[in-house]
Amino acid sequence: MPASKPILAVVSPFIDKKHGTERRVAEWTSRLTSDFDVHVYSQDVQDLDLSKVTWHRISKIPGPHLFNFLWWLGANHFRRWWDRRIRGLRHDLVFTAGTNCLDADAISIHIVFQEFESHVRPELALARNSITSWPTIIHRRLYYRLIITLEKILYRQPRAQLILIARKTASDLDRFYGPHSPLPVVYMGIDHACFNPESRSSMRSQVRRELNIASDQIVLLLVGNDWRKKGLTTLLSALSSIQNEQAILLVAGSDEKATYEQEVRRMGLEGRVRFMPSRADVQFYYAAADIYVGPSLEDTFAQPPAEAMSCGLPVITTITNGTAEIITDGVDGLILNEPTNVEGLAAQLRLLIENPSLCERLGKQASITAQKYTWDRNGEEFRRIFAEILSRKRGETAPQPQTLPSS
Repeated sequence: MPASKPILAVVSPFIDKKHGTERRVAEWTSRLTSDFDVHVYSQDVQDLDLSKVTWHRISKIPGPHLFNFLWWLGANHFRRWWDRRIRGLRHDLVFTAGTNCLDADAISIHIVFQEFESHVRPELALARNSITSWPTIIHRRLYYRLIITLEKILYRQPRAQLILIARKTASDLDRFYGPHSPLPVVYMGIDHACFNPESRSSMRSQVRRELNIASDQIVLLLVGNDWRKKGLTTLLSALSSIQNEQAILLVAGSDEKATYEQEVRRMGLEGRVRFMPSRADVQFYYAAADIYVGPSLEDTFAQPPAEAMSCGLPVITTITNGTAEIITDGVDGLILNEPTNVEGLAAQLRLLIENPSLCERLGKQASITAQKYTWDRNGEEFRRIFAEILSRKRGETAPQPQTLPSS
């Protein structure tokens, strides 16, 4: 009789493929069902084959996000305690992304909130905001303080194996929560069936017609929702210094447009910058583009630059974006060492715009590099990490997980 599979509890408020962290959880979980009996504790599950996992639905309460998160935190602990004590369902391993439970054996870290809060703190000052926005500001401040408190508890304890999605997060952890031993890094996968040079090439003419883009226009692309964090101000300034009317910028995502539209007018960029809505089929925008530009002020691992690489686009990103860790500067992309260096970014843009052969070479090599990063590879990496955790829990001798290779 075959041995039963280890029982894995996956704890996440919601799971779908429309959001960054939740998509990763969905992709990773779906690739662990052959080796684990997977039980998902969540308030909402989409884009996951429920015939292969057991969903333990946690109810959601109405009202502010902070209240629901507090409820979720207590409710998922109680539900798992009930299943363990009353139903006899004993989880061999508990996995979560972030600060969703206090008893996780493995935690994937996608952002260090202490670091994030330090960047947005000036924006949350009551004196800088209208009185009507104070309830929202206070709510955000309280929520951030709660998450930071949970980080202090979880990221300092020896119980949980922390898993990174970029090496740069290690320095944030060490700075705020003390030194850690080497931690495994799982660079995110890419859906190569959607993001590949062949699909981009086949869609290009139709997409550019739909967007009314002339064949001789050079399209720069930025995809993301937090435009300040994505470095849009630096990008607009760099674009304004390029005296090439054929170079236009598409900004795809959702944010407060009014401020940036004012910047566009002030810089004389009317007609050269278009703000586009978010699309589930984001490959539509990659098909229209000639160059992907993501001058992030800070990003743990921005997915769009990696997807653009997979599509065969030349990519410019910053050293402060974890995606730069899979790029070799000048070989399969360009890296800006200072994210607010307008002159440096403008020089990189001119280099690509004036050298089509360089664009082609970087794009081809970017696609080759991106082929290494798949969700199936992530599944293998998680199986290895989880096997080591289970060995330690059973008292077996097993090596500590080390940083996984990046190639």
